[in-house]
Amino acid sequence: MFVDIPQNLLLIIAGAFLLGWLLSSISSMLSARSRASKRDPRDDRIRELEAAVRISKTDAERSQAKIEQLEAKNAELEEGIERRDNVISEQQAKLEKTGIDLRESVLKTRELRAELSERATENVKSEAKLREVETELSVAQASTDLLATGVLDYSLAPKSEDDGEDEVDGDLSYSAS
Repeated sequence: MFVDIPQNLLLIIAGAFLLGWLLSSISSMLSARSRASKRDPRDDRIRELEAAVRISKTDAERSQAKIEQLEAKNAELEEGIERRDNVISEQQAKLEKTGIDLRESVLKTRELRAELSERATENVKSEAKLREVETELSVAQASTDLLATGVLDYSLAPKSEDDGEDEVDGDLSYSAS
């Protein structure tokens, strides 16, 4: 096909194409300048909103990271509180047990003190009886010794009509020789 078309015609078509392209590029540059000066305010608003969305997404990601950190810290604190609650519960149980043991010990101590005071009273009574017996024994021993040595002589002592015990008491008061 190109073979049948004269060369001049080809040059004219190429020149026309080149001229059209040149005119269209000049026209688009002029229209671009006019478009730039007559920019739609909605485009600016859209760009501002897109920038705000990007900033909000960044802030949301940071906030999400902070939330995750706080949740981890909260979980850790809850575990610590639970452990402390367990320790406090154990300590309260020990305290209650110690209180019960203390009450039992106080009751037992009171019982033992009462028993000890009863035994002390019995001990004092038995010591008093022991002293009485010792005194009687020493008196009997002394009179036996006096009779054995001959210091007491009942044959010299006056006889009374009272009991025999009075005579012994009377003889002790008349002892001499």
